[in-house]
Order: sequence, then structure tokens, then C-alpha cells
Amino acid sequence: MDDAKNHSESPPSTRGAVSPGPGPLSGTTALVTGASRGIGEAVARELARLGARVGVTARTEAPLRALADEIGGWALPGDLADPTGAGVREVLGAFRDRAGGDPDILVTSAGVFTIASVEDTPGGDLEANWALNVRASFLCVQGVLPGMRARGSGTIVQVGSVSGRKAFPGNAAYSASKFGVRGFHEVLLEELRGSGVRATLLEPAATDTPIWDPMDPDNDPHLPPRAAMLRPEEVAEAVSFVVTRPAGVQIPFLPIERS
Repeated sequence: MDDAKNHSESPPSTRGAVSPGPGPLSGTTALVTGASRGIGEAVARELARLGARVGVTARTEAPLRALADEIGGWALPGDLADPTGAGVREVLGAFRDRAGGDPDILVTSAGVFTIASVEDTPGGDLEANWALNVRASFLCVQGVLPGMRARGSGTIVQVGSVSGRKAFPGNAAYSASKFGVRGFHEVLLEELRGSGVRATLLEPAATDTPIWDPMDPDNDPHLPPRAAMLRPEEVAEAVSFVVTRPAGVQIPFLPIERS
């Protein structure tokens, strides 16, 4: 389970500042969604450490600006779940204004996570999972594709989940959305062949982010204990591996789990 409901409403990290500098991604730009905490924040820090200039987006402005200041990036607050798609268009427009074009790297990590059986899933939860986990990712990818195709290069990384390839009881709406992301990604792979644009679907197992705080997994036998979960930084290292492959090399799918 890779991300959190109300993903952008957490205080910023207190880790030390990271600024773009010499590195394998020097001279590139990146856009990371859901970047105010959890996996998105860790990915933004890692890409900046590797030299990219990173635009970060989430819904709540204060923690986003704090992160952008720390990593020498751009804060681009916005609501990607807006059903009209206006939030995605505004964020992409703001990124282009600052970067001078579409990103070299797009990482879609914004997401919602709910636990409920099929019978007990409220309609609102189903819509929330669909809106952010599927539609927002779809629209972000759709928005950057023309620029990447015109350049003949670019890397798209969607953060999926183990729940997008394996069924777990009680994951009805979340799993449906993550299987949807996987289906979208498989079509994307076929459509990008020969374009120079690469796409990867990360599928991490349970990751220790604030998503779990209200669920108290250490005291619920039906949930994995936090000590057995991945760390956001470990998922971010997988992103760094993907985006630093030589031109012409693509990692279509990358499951990540504890050994």
C-alpha cells in the first residue's frame, strides 16, 4: 500500500536540506505528485540528490513549499483529484512556466488508500480511490506525453501497489483502482514503443508511511506490522534506479518487497 488518504496534509520532514547539484540527473527536470510526505517526498529528495530540478505537487501548500525550499525545487500546489481535470492542467502549466517545458521525469505517487470489503465500501470511497489513484495519474501522463514525444525522450514512473497484482480481502476499492493503473500502464507501454519515452510501474508492498497511523497495524493481526514494511526511502531508491538507466533501456514493471 503505497500512499495515504489526504496525502498532502502532513507536516514537512525535518531532514536536512538537499539541493540539486552534480549528479546523473544534472540538467534534467522532474515532476513528483503527492510529494508532501511518504513515498512522494522521499522520491523528490532522491531526484534532487541526483541533480534534477524537481517540481513538487500536493494539495496543502505549506509543507510543499517547505520541501521545495529544502531541495531547491518548485512548489506547485494543486488538487489533482478535481473531476474536471483543471487541477492537473494548472499544475502542469505552472511546471512548464518554471521549467520551460514538460518534465524529463514524471513520478505519479499521489494516492488514496482505504480498507473495506466489497459489501462495506461506501460509494464515496470508491470514487476517491478512482479519482486520485487512476484518473489523476492518467491525466498527468496524458498531459506530459506530447512534450516528451516531441523531444523523443522522457521517463514516466507510476507508483502502483502490490494490490494491483495480488488480491487481499478488504482492499476492494483500493485494489480495483490499482489494478486499473496496471491496465493503463500496459496500454501505455504498447503505445510508447519506438518513441524514446520510457514507462515503469512500481509495485511496492506495504510501505511505512503515515497512512497506517489511524489503523495501528502493529495491533491488528490482519495487517502487516510496521517493522516488516518497506521504507519510503527504499521505494525512492528504486525510482532512482529506473530513471538512471541508459537511454534505450526500460524497466516495464518493478515489484518491490521485503525479503
